[in-house]
Amino acid sequence: MYSILKSAFSWLLAASPIIAQAASLQKVTSDFGPNPRNVGFYIYVPDKLAAKPPILVNPHWCHGDARACYSGSQYATLASKYGFIVIYPDSPNTADKCWDVSSNATLTHDAGGDSLGIASMVRWTLDKYNGDRDRVFVTGVSSGAMMTSVLLGAYPDMFAAGSAFAGVPYGCFAANGYGVWSDACATGKVKKTGAEWAAMVKAGYPGYTGWRPKVQIFHGTRDEVLNYVNFEEEVKEWTTVFGYGDTPTTTTANTPVNGWTKYVYGNNNWLQAYSAAGVSHNIQNQEATAMEWFDLACTSGDCFKWGQGGPAKQ
Repeated sequence: MYSILKSAFSWLLAASPIIAQAASLQKVTSDFGPNPRNVGFYIYVPDKLAAKPPILVNPHWCHGDARACYSGSQYATLASKYGFIVIYPDSPNTADKCWDVSSNATLTHDAGGDSLGIASMVRWTLDKYNGDRDRVFVTGVSSGAMMTSVLLGAYPDMFAAGSAFAGVPYGCFAANGYGVWSDACATGKVKKTGAEWAAMVKAGYPGYTGWRPKVQIFHGTRDEVLNYVNFEEEVKEWTTVFGYGDTPTTTTANTPVNGWTKYVYGNNNWLQAYSAAGVSHNIQNQEATAMEWFDLACTSGDCFKWGQGGPAKQ
């Protein structure tokens, strides 16, 4: 099954070429904190940083790696333009380079797994570069989207927002082991009530009752790897976490691409769900839409940040 993911995302290696720039992708080899699964740490620090740079975490897809993720999107170029830092984690799973989104450790705050290694990267980067702790974001495609959901659920105190392309609900791959593939989830057979999904999210950080990051999801209706049912379950999960109804407050056709439909839930734009009609798992990354969601082009004044707006408690 993972081989399908490999072919589905091979196009990313040639897409969105990086504009020539002096700064480059660097591997961090020093001790950056707890990293029980030995997740690789790659970072892009632009030559001209903001005074308190925001941080964007961009986990790769299955059969990809940090370098492919770096070269397969425009985020490094955008970081050079706006002064934020991009962290490109590298999966320790040498068999297929997919992320651990299954173990109880990775699904739980500071308990271990791949997610703890990534959280340590964020903390190290914030300290080293005087980063803005209120402007930390995460986005990924496929397995990277799954890790995006894991980080939003297990580390709501760290991330202000996330954008997930062709992923699954937080906890959908939950199993006894690291990097376990759930065929049931992938094929759309895992369905839960909103309350059941929300309970899983809240169990990701036991006792946490604070502010929750806003969520943006994208999914193709003809996804042949991670069934479109997962999009519907993601909506069910996050609307319940945020206390919203299951009916969108606004629906906008043909955005950001012709044939895609944007659904907004709640009165404060805290959940955006994009349904891409006729699109396979090979979904097109939408950097401009994610950048707007994160407000990463904002370099001064009242930029979006953790704790601003949204539901105060869940």
